[in-house]
Amino acid sequence: MQPLLQVTDAECRYGEKLILESVSFVLQSGEIACLLGPSGCGKTTLLHAIAGFQPLARGTIALSSDTLTDNGRMVPPEKRQIGVVFQDYALFPHLSVEQNIGFGLRGLPQQERSARVAELMALVRLTQHAEQYPHQLSGGQQQRVALARALAPRPRLLLMDEPFSNLDTELRRSLATEVRHILREEGIAALIVTHDRSEAFAAGDKLGILANGLLQQWDTPQNLYRHPANTAVARIVAEGNLLRGKWIGAGLVETALGRVAVSEGFAGDEGGIGSAVEIFARSEDLLPGEHDNAVTVQVISRSFLGNSALYTFRLPNGRTIEATLSAEYRFEPGNEIPLRLQAPLVFPG
Repeated sequence: MQPLLQVTDAECRYGEKLILESVSFVLQSGEIACLLGPSGCGKTTLLHAIAGFQPLARGTIALSSDTLTDNGRMVPPEKRQIGVVFQDYALFPHLSVEQNIGFGLRGLPQQERSARVAELMALVRLTQHAEQYPHQLSGGQQQRVALARALAPRPRLLLMDEPFSNLDTELRRSLATEVRHILREEGIAALIVTHDRSEAFAAGDKLGILANGLLQQWDTPQNLYRHPANTAVARIVAEGNLLRGKWIGAGLVETALGRVAVSEGFAGDEGGIGSAVEIFARSEDLLPGEHDNAVTVQVISRSFLGNSALYTFRLPNGRTIEATLSAEYRFEPGNEIPLRLQAPLVFPG
């Protein structure tokens, strides 16, 4: 099946500065994907290149069978059949909700235009706000107006640049889920830029992890979390502690938390016995309680989080690590407790 969007060996520069290098991925029809990574990693630059606002120094971008960017040739943004939702929503302040949504439909007959606007207002649950202006709406409502306006002309692909960054944490998560539902209803594929993994996990069928100018991994959220390609990906998709260790063979690594069996898929013996490894220990990999493999650590601090608590522990080698544990544990600063590491993510050092 031909992919909807195909980006091949894309390279972006600002003058002599290299921003993105050899980025390649495909997006299928109906898929929702998120580009996730730290600020300044090139997410928005890549989105702008797909939209036609940013040239490529090298590589190609194709939408279905249409080549949009290749060898310096660029199809203008307005002819790409790609919708864009900007970070600041870019709503017209002097137009009502209804007028904003219908702005891109001025070429349609009035009856068809009105029907499409009414359909979208119902879809984004803003029918009762049709006559209101942007300044009279909440942030979440403004976001839904911007989404409806971008969907109105039925684009082949929708691009969203940090669409929830102006909203509070709880609203971001719920709106990401709601946007996913709306896109499913419309049957439109989307590529969403975000630096918030909760948003990405809630919205995306696929995630692309950008770091250091490279697309580090493109996969489902589940596979990225369970099998990150490297420590850069692991640190973006999960909270955890990066530790040093060494491969001692027989499926074991030596760490500051004792000898630990490696996670599935690690071929540490390629470097030979004694070779350095990096261990990424997530909270679920750290288990308090007596065990043959446990070591004694000291509780440095405890921060109550409701149904969990964030602890800081000092390891025998003096290193400190953090872990979020269930509120059923009641360790206090100064306590010494047994702690073990179980099946962490292990990477070549």
